[in-house]
Amino acid sequence: MHRLATLVALLTLTLFALAGFNKTTDGLDLAVVGVLLSFTTWRSATMSRFLQILAAIFATEFVVFGAILTFAEHGLWPESLASFLPPDSLPITVGIFGIIIHAISYIPGIASIMRIADRYFDGFTKVTVRPWPLPAFSIREQTLARGFVVFLVVVNQAQVGISVRLSYFNRDWFNALEEKNSELFWRLLYTVFLFWALIYIISAIIEYVIQSQLIIRWRRWLTERYVGDWLDDGGHYRLALQGNSADNPDQRIADDVDMFINRTYNLSISLISTLSSLVSFSIILWSISSNFTIPGTDVAIPGFLFWVACLYSGFGTLITHLIGRRLIGLYFNQQKYEASFRFSLARLREYAEQVALLRGEPTEQGLLMTRFGDVIYNFLAIVSVRKILMAFTAFYGQISPFIPYIVAAPFYFIGKIQLGVLTQTASAFGRVEGALSYFIDAYASIADYLSVVKRLTSFDSALQAARSLGTTPPDIKRTNTLSTDLHVEKLNLTLPNGTSILEADVTFRQGDSVLISGPSGSGKSTLLRAIAGIWPYGTGHIHGPEQASLMLLPQKPYLPQGSLRAVIAYPAAPNSYADDTLRAALTHVGLAKLSGALDEETNWAQRLSGGEQQRIALARALLAKPEWLFLDEATSALDEESENRLYEMLKVNLPGATIISIGHRSTLKAFHARSIRLEGNEKGLFTPREL
Repeated sequence: MHRLATLVALLTLTLFALAGFNKTTDGLDLAVVGVLLSFTTWRSATMSRFLQILAAIFATEFVVFGAILTFAEHGLWPESLASFLPPDSLPITVGIFGIIIHAISYIPGIASIMRIADRYFDGFTKVTVRPWPLPAFSIREQTLARGFVVFLVVVNQAQVGISVRLSYFNRDWFNALEEKNSELFWRLLYTVFLFWALIYIISAIIEYVIQSQLIIRWRRWLTERYVGDWLDDGGHYRLALQGNSADNPDQRIADDVDMFINRTYNLSISLISTLSSLVSFSIILWSISSNFTIPGTDVAIPGFLFWVACLYSGFGTLITHLIGRRLIGLYFNQQKYEASFRFSLARLREYAEQVALLRGEPTEQGLLMTRFGDVIYNFLAIVSVRKILMAFTAFYGQISPFIPYIVAAPFYFIGKIQLGVLTQTASAFGRVEGALSYFIDAYASIADYLSVVKRLTSFDSALQAARSLGTTPPDIKRTNTLSTDLHVEKLNLTLPNGTSILEADVTFRQGDSVLISGPSGSGKSTLLRAIAGIWPYGTGHIHGPEQASLMLLPQKPYLPQGSLRAVIAYPAAPNSYADDTLRAALTHVGLAKLSGALDEETNWAQRLSGGEQQRIALARALLAKPEWLFLDEATSALDEESENRLYEMLKVNLPGATIISIGHRSTLKAFHARSIRLEGNEKGLFTPREL
């Protein structure tokens, strides 16, 4: 950015030197903009990456367009290319916009948005692209993204430039119509309008294709990062332990990421177009009304029409904000209520059998309609605000097209301006007023967008808090040892609210078989989860063998979507095991009847009984062959006879594994060499006692 700032400064100095040498004020307005732009470009090195891209684009355009117009002014531009000269207002337009980019970087809300956006534009991921008809090549994803943004902004600027050029065509065309100059009328239509209209259409199609590529690649990249952060090191589990600090992470990853990217792109590009149009057409509007005088007097009002547009739009923006400021909070709540309702529906589908057995449908219906009632109530609140907002914006929009004609018509009637100038005035006024009214037209979208940013920001904060659990003192320290035994030393486990539940000093030897029992709530499952490394609340030390494989089977196994092959192999890939190996595992756990259904895809969590699901979990253990196997009531849904057979099977097929079980049946003692019971101590905490 510093080199670019230097180029801007060199052009600025050149403009000042030429103005002094020629003793003229030509180019001084561009030079003044250049002074400010060179300063802001130099300072932009500290801005967010996304804003740096925009600042670099406009600084580069300022140098290029400013140099071209300077060459043309001094006769150094080929006359054959005169028709391709940029509008005089374009360098000033892009320069002012570059300054505005720097100014908005200090807005707190912009900083929150950029922290999310910069994750994509500031990374180092390598990808392979195959742009037809070019051969495939490797490139950083972030370099490609920046290239897309540069291209799209430049195309957008070109479209604004075309609009400015067509504004002058409109003026000349209507003047020819007023003067009944048919030759000029048709020549302008065929040689000017059709050419620039075709360029505009082609650029719009190309813009759409590149825009679609940018959005979908951005969404894929950011979704992968959020999913990765959510799942990394058990973050999803720790997030759930925190309660409602980040409700509905599925909605935030699936919906909010998509909305953030689309709104960020659309609002930023539309804002660039709006501000570019504002500057370009403000210059036109100012020049048209520079000599306007109050009818019947000689009193001149410089930029009369420009000031009318500013006052009219400023009034409309203020009223819009006063009416619609409640929408930000309402949109935030709407997404929250919608997600909660969807989650309740999904949960009912998951537990359909249990609800049916308990005849719980009336209760579930009541709960669902309560959640849906929140959706309806908040929606009606949005409607209440938006109907007033729509009434005002509709009234405002209906009046707006007539304002320039009402203001400029007196000058046309007295012959001060031609019909073409009147139509150009109306067009320029409309573009300036529309740009100044951007806030009015986009208020609802901006409000919804800010609520999305708020949800993603809170989700980021919750993920960071979840990752910090167990990493900041006090914590549970884990050390790898050369010993084959696992030793729990001065372990104090607590609930998320800080309440202590268990104290433990216990050693598990390699090849051991230990049965842990105790009353409900004594911390049996929590102890195993702490040893497994997913419970973060507590203090103490856990010393374990280095690189030892561990598997914990809970009471209710997780069965992912997909084929039976994928369900059994989980968490490994579906093709990790040969078919014969999978069938053998099913046979060992008493599910030989499913051997022919390996490739069948269905909702296995609903199709299989609780006991069958636990058998599937045991089959996973046979496949993974862990050195340490924790069974947290993993056979509770089976009858005693089946349970006994499966424990015998585990001893035969996993002879070297250390098996630590939680269970309540007395029959389990026969399959374990040691028995430990959690009992209350004088502190009111539970502690293990060897039986």
